Amino acid sequence: MARRKWGKSWRLKPRPEAPPIAVVDTVKNTVRIVACDSHATSHGIKIDQTLSDARALVPDLECTQNRPEEMKALLASICEWCGRYTPLVALCGTDGLFLDISGCTHLFGGEAPLIADLEHRLKAQGFSARAAIADTPGAAWAMARYGRFAIIAPGRQREALRDLPLAALRLNEGLVSDLAQLGFKTVGCLIDVPRAPLARRFGQDLLRLFDRAMGDDDEVLSPLMPVAELTSEKRFSEPIVHEDDILGTIDRLATSMLPLLQRRGLGVRRCEIKLFRVDGQVFRLAVNASAPVRAPKRISALFRERLAALHDDLDAGFGFDVLRLDILHAEAFDEAQASFDAPRNHEDEQRVLIDRLGARLGTDRIRQFGFADTHIPERSFDLLPVLQASSRTGSSLRGTMPASVLMSEETAHGLTRPLLLLRQPEPVEAIAPVPDGPPIRFRWRKALYETRHSEGPERIACEWWRDGRGAYSRDYFQVEDMAGHRFWLFRHGLYERETDAPRWYMHGLFP
Repeated sequence: MARRKWGKSWRLKPRPEAPPIAVVDTVKNTVRIVACDSHATSHGIKIDQTLSDARALVPDLECTQNRPEEMKALLASICEWCGRYTPLVALCGTDGLFLDISGCTHLFGGEAPLIADLEHRLKAQGFSARAAIADTPGAAWAMARYGRFAIIAPGRQREALRDLPLAALRLNEGLVSDLAQLGFKTVGCLIDVPRAPLARRFGQDLLRLFDRAMGDDDEVLSPLMPVAELTSEKRFSEPIVHEDDILGTIDRLATSMLPLLQRRGLGVRRCEIKLFRVDGQVFRLAVNASAPVRAPKRISALFRERLAALHDDLDAGFGFDVLRLDILHAEAFDEAQASFDAPRNHEDEQRVLIDRLGARLGTDRIRQFGFADTHIPERSFDLLPVLQASSRTGSSLRGTMPASVLMSEETAHGLTRPLLLLRQPEPVEAIAPVPDGPPIRFRWRKALYETRHSEGPERIACEWWRDGRGAYSRDYFQVEDMAGHRFWLFRHGLYERETDAPRWYMHGLFP
């Protein structure tokens, strides 16, 4: 378990002539120092010191106003960068991070080399950091802030924390002050004291934080970034820059994951690559598949399209030294094999096309028809993002076609619904027998039409739960004019039962 304390180093290359730098904020109506660099500390500047006292010590002190939101965003970016060491990274207040490095240290040669590598890289980026490794987050937190050692041996928390001040247990200032009045000044003072009197006098928080630091009570960390189902990564001794090298690495990582996916019976639906640049910048690129896939070539092809869509947005700088492939979402993979003499699988070809377009343009821009649970024609289907539509109707692409297209395939003696629906029904002036007769003559878009043949009515009731109880029913008619043009019209409102003056509307056209 590792704890990192971060402080911004305002100069990458310290210069003796540069003035000390401090960050100030208003605390209890007083401007105080909330952070400072090592140069300021060497001149006697301290945290919580008033600005007037600091100016008396260092007249040329350079001050910067504290901006919590910017520091929070900075800490979040460092948290993402620390993913190069472990995927389990959690925020710790406003100035620290917890890293769960269980099972990761061997990748760096051990705990000491891991700390050395982390601190060296952060220093090169302009940050100062103190790191500590312990069995518990509480012990690592205490040692990083108040201790002298970077690594606590397993099970040796009590000996390592014995001489540290009580603030090392993450107690609030008021509790530390109350304990100091009774002579408790170090962690060791609490080790052999009976617990019951302490709980009655100071509450359960004191014992809970003490037990967490010593490992007697579990502390759960909440990672800032979601943990992938499967992960594979490649580290480079020399950073890579070219796109072909990146794509080749992705193909090798996907190939290494293939046995794991086969063993679990899974296919990839969403995956992501993380590219760690040597200067600390992290790039994340995610792709989605419309159906579970395993083939490494398919996965690398999606990222090829994704990189092609970026153009110049992916700045490699001095190169990437770590590339990680994360499987964020996987589903059961259908391993059914078609016969060798079967025709080409056009549905699979459609999915390949959808995946390529989605990787280049974005999956939310690739849309297809999806059914809606309604009998009102203009509401019966909608354009949905392809992944959302396929999740509603399963893996079949045909299941998301418009109702009129399906009917045209299944009806042998003509269409029952038009292939073309207008965006909105358009008003029509019509002459028709009452109460339920078809239109004899109608005017639409300033053109007059005479009816030769008609079929209907097809009555569709209103959706009172959506349109209100006063909404009208519809009587639909298929109408053919003297020139052979076919239309789909409806009477809005039942004569003398819902209204005395029903209106007519044009809703669709037949081919």
